Amino acid sequence: MAVEHPLTESAGSPPGDQSRIHDIGYRGYDGPRLGRAYARRSLYSQSLRGAYGLGRSAKSKVLPMLLFAVMCVPAAIMVAVAVATKAHELPVDYTRYAIIMQAVISLYVASQAPQSVSRDLRFKTVPLYFSRPIETADYVLAKFAALASALFVLTGAPLLVLYIGALLAKMGFAHQTKEFAQGMVSVALLSLLFAGIGLVIAAVTPRRGFGIAAVIAVMTISYGAVSTLQAIADAQGSTDAVPWIGLFSPVTLIDGVQSAFLGGTSAFPGGTGPSGAEGAVYVLVALGVIAASYGLLLRRYKKVSL
Repeated sequence: MAVEHPLTESAGSPPGDQSRIHDIGYRGYDGPRLGRAYARRSLYSQSLRGAYGLGRSAKSKVLPMLLFAVMCVPAAIMVAVAVATKAHELPVDYTRYAIIMQAVISLYVASQAPQSVSRDLRFKTVPLYFSRPIETADYVLAKFAALASALFVLTGAPLLVLYIGALLAKMGFAHQTKEFAQGMVSVALLSLLFAGIGLVIAAVTPRRGFGIAAVIAVMTISYGAVSTLQAIADAQGSTDAVPWIGLFSPVTLIDGVQSAFLGGTSAFPGGTGPSGAEGAVYVLVALGVIAASYGLLLRRYKKVSL
C-alpha cells in the first residue's frame, strides 16, 4: 500500500504547495543475472515452439501440424508397402524425398518465416528485446537457428520413418544407415538454406501476408524458371549449361549438392547432375547464400534496433 509523507517545504517552494512523495515499495532485483546466453536460448526455444504452434492458440497449430503430417504420411505408406511386399529397396531414396516434397517444405517456410519475424516488426517489439542483455546477433542467431531446427524436424522425421521401416523390412543395415546419414546431411543443408532465404524475405516487410506471398513467389518461381531453362538447354543440346543453370534455385541447388557428393540421383534433365568440380561450386554457393542470409539479417536488425 502506498505510504504518503508530507513534502517538507523548501526555501524555493511556493506557499501552500501540496506536493507529496509516494513510497510505492519498489525493490531492486537481487537474484542471479542469467545474461545473454540464457536470453538467447529462451528466444530460440520460444521461436522453435512457435514454429509448430506450441504455446499458442489452437488455430496456430493447424497448418504446421498438418504440413508435418503431409510430410510423414507418404513415408509411412512407402514403409507399409515395402514391409508387406518384402521389398529389398525403398521406392524412394532418402536424398530424393525432400526434393519430391519441396512444395510442402516451401509452404511451411512461407507460413512460419513471417510468423517468426514479421510480427515483431509489425508490433514494434524488437526494441524491447534489445532493452535486455541481448544484442542484434543474438536475436538473429536465435531466430535463424529456430526456423532451421523446425525445418530439420519437418524434413528429417519422414527420413527417420523410412529408415525404421527399412530395418523392419530387413533391408541391409549398413547400406540403409549410410543412405540415411546422407539424407540427413542433405536435409540439414536444405534447412539452413531455406530458413535463411525465408527469414530474409520475411524481414523486409512487417505485413505477414506480404511475407507469405513473397516467400512462395521466390521459391516457386525460381524453381519453375530454372527447371524450364534446364529443359530448354537440354533440348537444344546445351547439356553443359544444365548444371550451371541449377545454381539459381534453392531446390536445384540442394539437388546438385546431394547428387554430386551424397549419392543422390539428380532430377536434372537427362538425370545427369553436376560433376565433382561443378558440385564443389554448388557447395560453395549454398554455403555462401546461407552466410549472406545471416549477414543481411544482421544488417536489417541493426537498422530496426536504432
